[in-house]
Amino acid sequence: MLLTITTTHKPATDLGFLLHKHPDKFQSVDLSVGEAHIFYPESSEDKTSVALLLDIDPIDMVRGGKNFSGKGFSLGQYVNDRPYVASSFMSVALSKAFSTAMNGKCAAKPELVNVNMPFEVKIAVLPAPKGGDILIRRLFEPLGYKVELKRHILDEKFNWGESKYFTLKLEHTITLQELLSHLYVLIPVLDNDKHYFISQNEIDKLLEKGKGWLPSHPEKELITQRYLIYLRSLTRRAMEKLGEEDEKETISEEINSEEKKKKQTLHDKRLALVLEELKKTGAKRVLDLGCGEGKLLKMLLKEKQFEEIVGMDVSYHELTKAKERLYWEEMAPRKKERIKLFQGALTYKDKRLEGYDAAAIVEVIEHLDEDRLISLERVVFEFAQPKTVILTTPNAEFNELFENMEAGSMRHSDHRFEWTRKEFETWAQRVAQRNDYKVKFLSLGEEEKKVGSPTQVGIFSYGS
Repeated sequence: MLLTITTTHKPATDLGFLLHKHPDKFQSVDLSVGEAHIFYPESSEDKTSVALLLDIDPIDMVRGGKNFSGKGFSLGQYVNDRPYVASSFMSVALSKAFSTAMNGKCAAKPELVNVNMPFEVKIAVLPAPKGGDILIRRLFEPLGYKVELKRHILDEKFNWGESKYFTLKLEHTITLQELLSHLYVLIPVLDNDKHYFISQNEIDKLLEKGKGWLPSHPEKELITQRYLIYLRSLTRRAMEKLGEEDEKETISEEINSEEKKKKQTLHDKRLALVLEELKKTGAKRVLDLGCGEGKLLKMLLKEKQFEEIVGMDVSYHELTKAKERLYWEEMAPRKKERIKLFQGALTYKDKRLEGYDAAAIVEVIEHLDEDRLISLERVVFEFAQPKTVILTTPNAEFNELFENMEAGSMRHSDHRFEWTRKEFETWAQRVAQRNDYKVKFLSLGEEEKKVGSPTQVGIFSYGS
């Protein structure tokens, strides 16, 4: 099994200082079941790569006492993929080979420890369970990695189909310590047959290496469960400790649990209103633009009126969550014929969006820079031109009623702007006039006399 880490940081030879491994030396470290070799395939000022190659002894592995036989395969201890795939062995090798870098130390150039560098990581090969490509993306993409996967077929000579093995390529600009901690935790998460026994010590390792990123990871529960091989008592203890870490972090989107409840209730009302307005139009073919994790899509699927439903989002991660919410793999064929999901952006012309009766754009526009709204306007109202567009966005005036919200701040850290009612109406009327639409406005949520309601809604009708 082979892992390579490459950087084009200038000078790229700084990687050798960080790893405490000289590029001109071939080095090895002993493992309980073999050796790990460290060497540099290339080393220059422009580009440097380090390789970690594991040489696992299958006999030592069997002597270790861990049973890899699997169900119904008595020779599994001797015939298995363990010596050839990145697994828990790779995690141990990383900690032994690069312990100095993993602990954030660099005696020769200490200033490098906190420097974000462009890294490319390749792992050949990585095993993953059923749905492994989605699982791998769920683990790495929320951390900011660009993920490329190549799935290998079982045998090129025979039509045996695809295997569970992938070559993985990751790209990110982060510190080396962060990169190594992510790999140390997430590679074993994909491994269902860890070579070591799981105990309380593994909780401590998980929390130590996951410090600073695991408590805020959207899949922290899945990561914890799989890292601790679904041992309930250990998983529960780890999640309790992660919960303590959560309390220490600042949550910018909502200040307290009461406000979170209100927000969730408001979102439910928002989706219910959009659904009712879509039903009133008589639309049969509808778009959910910026569908996120698919809450509205699930509601649309329950209504027989909607014969064709499309969900589009710019985030691949959100689309995978939508598939899970919709139980995509188990969905009945007839139901699956009614719905399509694809990745796309509302700032680029897309022929796939043309010809639909209605479109929902729920809490999306505020995530765009204001100077890019003209692109969204043309994509939706000029080119796609659905007969009805239902669009919602926060009302900035209402923010002053959130008790712990600072003046001038926004409801979500990713919002680029939040409009007053007058600002939204001015924009919406201009869009409608330019594109031969009429627009009417609705309020959503509890309405206050001075500041209006928390959400404002625009319903655009073409040519009416």
